[in-house]
Amino acid sequence: MANVLWQGSWLVRARIISGLILFAYALFHFLNIGMGLISVEAMDAFQAGRHAITRNPIGSTLLYGAFLIHIGIALYDLATRRTVRMSWPHALQVILGLLIPLQLLSHLAFTRFAHEVFDVNDKMSYLIVLMWNNPSVWYQSLLLLLVWVHGCMGLHFWLRLTHWWQHAVPYLIGLAVLVPAFAFAGLLTEGRNMWAAFGDPELRDIAIEYFNWPDEAAFQQLFAAKNLAQNIFWALLAVTAIVYLTRKLLRRRRSVKVSYVDGPEITSERGMTLLEMSRANNIPHTALCGGKGRCTTCRVVIEEGADLLHPPSEAEARSLQAVGATANTRLACQIRPVDPLTVHRVFRPQGGRTRAHASQGQERQLAILFLDMRGFTSRTAGQLPYDVVFFLNRFFDAIVPAVTEAGGNVDKYMGDGFLAVFESATAEDSARAGLRAAEGAGKALEAFNQSLADHNDRTVQIGMALHLGNVVLGEIGTTENAPRTIIGDAVNATSRLQAETKRMGVELIVSAPLLNAAGYSGDDIALHPFKLRGVSEPIRGLPVVTASQLTIALAPLKKGAYLG
Repeated sequence: MANVLWQGSWLVRARIISGLILFAYALFHFLNIGMGLISVEAMDAFQAGRHAITRNPIGSTLLYGAFLIHIGIALYDLATRRTVRMSWPHALQVILGLLIPLQLLSHLAFTRFAHEVFDVNDKMSYLIVLMWNNPSVWYQSLLLLLVWVHGCMGLHFWLRLTHWWQHAVPYLIGLAVLVPAFAFAGLLTEGRNMWAAFGDPELRDIAIEYFNWPDEAAFQQLFAAKNLAQNIFWALLAVTAIVYLTRKLLRRRRSVKVSYVDGPEITSERGMTLLEMSRANNIPHTALCGGKGRCTTCRVVIEEGADLLHPPSEAEARSLQAVGATANTRLACQIRPVDPLTVHRVFRPQGGRTRAHASQGQERQLAILFLDMRGFTSRTAGQLPYDVVFFLNRFFDAIVPAVTEAGGNVDKYMGDGFLAVFESATAEDSARAGLRAAEGAGKALEAFNQSLADHNDRTVQIGMALHLGNVVLGEIGTTENAPRTIIGDAVNATSRLQAETKRMGVELIVSAPLLNAAGYSGDDIALHPFKLRGVSEPIRGLPVVTASQLTIALAPLKKGAYLG
């Protein structure tokens, strides 16, 4: 997970780290305001704790350094973008991020700057009563929401790459709503209390002395400092826009023409990928992996100009080879045209309704269980179709609950067998769930066979394979009928491994990758190498004669080492 969270250039990592610092500051700042709902003493005590961290030299350097770095990187990113077209969540986050400094600079002028220059006791109560009964209180409340929504969106975009985040989101949404609500309630409570106190001339004089309230001349300087800071930010925004437009004009002078077969002809900037050109010109172009070169759905056939393109990278060549692409086929997300091209999009959206996110696929490392009934054809020979269906349903009713109770889901039924997948937060949890399911299915089979024997019916034999590998989950099918399923080499390997159970006369084979993920290890003697058709490398596995005795079969294996 660490590699996923910290992937990217040093600039990306700097933005993440600075954003986390600012998010932590915002969180505790909001909680501080919310303490006004409890008492002014609780609010002051919480603020004293915050200031002990943020108003020492190290804390101040980290906080204001993070603020400058975060804003600087955002402006740099905007200035150097090739196009301002982006998804609406990304656009919303950018807009919120640009609005925040305009209000935040005002907040800083009347708190930290007032404290350092005029020795103002900038307690939360001072700031709240300063804003109360004028539009500033609504501006600062809006600032709370802007900061919080921007921070939560940034956190989501960062953590959504992890497996556990999607499970935590429903709970964190409630927390994300609660924090600003708590802050706003504290603001209202303390604001009313302080405004009532200021209505009493004696209490008002005491409060003014306690806060060392700025006089008129000091307020003039504070407003001047606020205006100066905001003007500087406006100037930086203007410089950002000028740099972006200048770069765009310069690139326009080095534009390239692209003609789409059965589509428009565009003139776009050099340096962009063909996929970026399509998106910048509102041309539908399928790219399910988001333009990362991990799929081939954006591929195009180059009808003119293929010889003028740069050669494919190793990754692009490997992807194209995997789908048997012709020599003039390229990935739109990988090529950067500098000469005129005529291209044909292999896959194009047809204007139907937008598919759900799941239809784009998600790569996961999961445990897979493949189960098949042996001798089904000979057993049901001569039986009526109704009897065959009745027997199969009895069999599945007996076996499948053991799989689902262990955390598995039947991905598909295939005649007298089924394929199950174990979706868990980690590969370790998925592997352990698979082991529980396999043993549970073995015990359920014994009970089912006992019921058959009690009625003088032939017992059933099965073969199971349990494997762990990378699979892609997604909705596969037509737009109107696309069930969620899994595909990938690991599925094929599990099917081939299951076929080996009959040859070895065992009920179950557990692969080494799954045992490793579950934390088991032992000598290679305990594992059998299986050379499977359609699988490039042999897979080692543990044959288990009786699946219900899986725990006993695993007993000789040690915990903690790697099986290989």
